[in-house]
Amino acid sequence: MFNNSSKILFITMMIIGTLITVTANSWLGAWMGLEINLLSFIPLMSDSNNLKSTEASLKYFLTQALASTVLLFSVILLMLKNNMNYEINNSFTSMITLSTLLLKSGTAPFHFWFPNLMDGLTWVNALLLMTWQKIAPLMLISYLGMKNILLISVILSVMIGAIGGLNQTSLRKLMAYSSINHLGWMLSALMLNESTWLIYFLFYSFLSFTLIFMFNMFKLFHLNQLFITFTQSKIFKFILFMNFLSLGGLPPFLGFLPKWIVIQQLTFCNQYFQLLILLMSTLITLFFYLRMCYSAFMLNYYENNWNMNLQINNFFMNIYMIFSFISIFGLMFTPMFFMML
Repeated sequence: MFNNSSKILFITMMIIGTLITVTANSWLGAWMGLEINLLSFIPLMSDSNNLKSTEASLKYFLTQALASTVLLFSVILLMLKNNMNYEINNSFTSMITLSTLLLKSGTAPFHFWFPNLMDGLTWVNALLLMTWQKIAPLMLISYLGMKNILLISVILSVMIGAIGGLNQTSLRKLMAYSSINHLGWMLSALMLNESTWLIYFLFYSFLSFTLIFMFNMFKLFHLNQLFITFTQSKIFKFILFMNFLSLGGLPPFLGFLPKWIVIQQLTFCNQYFQLLILLMSTLITLFFYLRMCYSAFMLNYYENNWNMNLQINNFFMNIYMIFSFISIFGLMFTPMFFMML
């Protein structure tokens, strides 16, 4: 009981920390929100059943503490410039602030801690790290508007996210590199306008939740588990890999819709070079998702299937099926929804 009640407390504090950052009207207030968010997420990471969780929480604390320290330093510089009339270059302080926020969100070239950290987390914590923990830094990045540096970060993020996931067998690392790739798309959307970023973020969160819901239910952590778990239920296997392709952004599925919106916005702004790099990287991510699907569908795996003895709650299974249906067929129903409006 104490464990659950403490988790509820820390989750509430984490949400409050993010909301403080998003609603803050000063950089110091935003920094305080980030600190509350960090200190409430670390206890959620510690898990007595997972040996790697202590290492992961220490890694997370060190990287985030470094980013917070440098962020506070840049805030002090900004206050010195505004209040004490010190001669400090404005772009210099903005660049320091931006680099700390990129480090906090796990965007390339400050991504090195992110895949290693993900490998030591439970699926619920991994989902929180990939979705909720991105909101505050990305909102603060949108206030800075340093488009030249952001463009470099976008290019690096999408390329590293695509190439890094090529030879991964750990599903958590695969999802981490996928998250880095999607962060590149989110930053591109952020450079255009905030509403495009919000749409992309909501779709990405939904698709990640759908996949991780299944991984958590069947306790899947490696690729070979994916191949051997559903040998007696081909429909589940098919649905799971369709969700993978949806996350990758293959056109018939819902995951293509946010990418479509960003592509359209970029073409309106004549950002063809950026668009080309984004599309090329997405083709690489789709290549390894399709390679996984090909292996799963075309090859037979005769191994002892111990996971079928798990008693899966029918209620959760039905929820997963509803989410999967939306993820796979959502794009087809979107025009109908807009026509009704």
